[in-house]
Amino acid sequence: MVKHQPLQVYEKQVFVSFVTGIYGCRWKRYQRSQDDSSRWECTWFIILCTSFLLLLFWAYFWLVAKNDFNDFNWLVYNRTGEWRDETIPILASTIVGFTYITFLMILAFFHVSLGQQLNLYWVHKIGVLATLLTTISGVVSVDDIWGDEWAILLVSLQSTAPFLHIGALITVTGISWLVAGYVVRKDRSSSMKLCEDLKRINHIVLPSISFVDIQILKPRPNIIGRRGAPMLAPENTIVSFNRALQHGASCLEADVSVSVDGVPFLMRDHNLRRTTDVGKVFPSRQYEDASFFNWTEIRSLNAGQWFLQSDPYWTVETLTAKDRSRIGNQTVCSLFDMLRLAVRANSSALLNVRRPPPEHPRYRSWFMDTLWAVQKAGISQKRVTWTPDTDRGRVRGLQQSVNEKLSVKEIRQRGITSLTLHYSKTSLKDIQEYQANNVSVSVYPVNEPWLYSTLWCSGVPFVSSDAPQVLRRVPYPIWLMSHSAYNFIWISSDLVSLAIIIGIFSLQKWRMTGIQNYNPEQIMLSAVTRQSNRDVNIMKEKLIFSG
Repeated sequence: MVKHQPLQVYEKQVFVSFVTGIYGCRWKRYQRSQDDSSRWECTWFIILCTSFLLLLFWAYFWLVAKNDFNDFNWLVYNRTGEWRDETIPILASTIVGFTYITFLMILAFFHVSLGQQLNLYWVHKIGVLATLLTTISGVVSVDDIWGDEWAILLVSLQSTAPFLHIGALITVTGISWLVAGYVVRKDRSSSMKLCEDLKRINHIVLPSISFVDIQILKPRPNIIGRRGAPMLAPENTIVSFNRALQHGASCLEADVSVSVDGVPFLMRDHNLRRTTDVGKVFPSRQYEDASFFNWTEIRSLNAGQWFLQSDPYWTVETLTAKDRSRIGNQTVCSLFDMLRLAVRANSSALLNVRRPPPEHPRYRSWFMDTLWAVQKAGISQKRVTWTPDTDRGRVRGLQQSVNEKLSVKEIRQRGITSLTLHYSKTSLKDIQEYQANNVSVSVYPVNEPWLYSTLWCSGVPFVSSDAPQVLRRVPYPIWLMSHSAYNFIWISSDLVSLAIIIGIFSLQKWRMTGIQNYNPEQIMLSAVTRQSNRDVNIMKEKLIFSG
């Protein structure tokens, strides 16, 4: 008795070979199988999807955190004592990892659509696991060093939420064709369940408050030069303040310390290592508090070469040879010189004064030293905002501000006229309440056009920026539209996406129903008849003898 095993036909499928070869290193046709993937391989697919979503979140975080890159490097410097641009290796590794994981995700979805087993190659398993662990360690490290920065994610949604919503709809609609082809081959209940899940995804609403009616748009926020224009020149130097004024800054913000001989000078750090050549001039004193130097010693230091060497904002290449020469000869700026510049430009000043340590010779007279410099410069006291929350009874005529969020009642009790707040500490409701009670609000740091536009729509009157030259080129808020217009776009896009997904599932179901109506033997014979011998490899019919 002879039994005939069904004739098997293998077509040369270059695309399938490419997909299964890259993803699972299965280049030979007999290694491909239409069987279901094992639970182990499905687990690795879940790990791959988890890595992709985490990297997507990580990449988005660093995209919006570009506004604060310099602050991140400064925090790392305060911990390590060495200035390095730590964002470069982070961005490079994020781009490489995201590209790699995204490529594997695309191949995995093609496996699903083609009905192939998800056999991920062991080399890729190691790569996925290494990428996942590296990303998790990065998230933990940032949370430890820069935990407050997570707030920018919620702030950014006020500007990017509509586009994330549209992007999510496009993505779900796009992968629905691949997923539908796989699901329809299963049972009908699974198909309907996934279709319902996709419908629910289409109804996710991402809130946005950066879209306002044009009629209620507030005036353009005034720009405060935060330590001048530190992207174009060394921070807290006279050339930096000049650049800020040239690019439309209406106010100059500076960090003030007092020397041992009572001269207020401008310095952000507690020591002089990062922004001067103190390590060469006074190597034994480079870790000493900057306020323990006298003015003659401070004035002898170069405060510009560090900017050209470290390039903290990646802007040195844009400078001319003349600009570099001028920057390279900068010295530490005194408060008097900065205020004289503000007087000539008819601008205001925001002073962040640091009180000297208790053992400092000017510990009790630092206030009068600073006030004397203000009076000597000849600037109107109404144009000077004083931020230290000390000796308020002695500050008469100067505008008084704090760097903390307070209630209106506390503001009135303490005689404060303005608040200087981080952008993550403000909300539309707070700003409206402060303005209704004649309290001015300035928000820092604002370096990106999207954030500037968001705060503009929120009604913020002042923003403190490291990049006045960038914000100057934003004459109008980005993506300005009314809520009604956005609601129309949101509802329309949801309906269109839902209709397309339902159509895709219906089409895939119709195709599979049509295929099931054919006799498998007819399909096999048709395939043999259509293809030439060069395109079709036919396995020899096996004769199985029994008894």
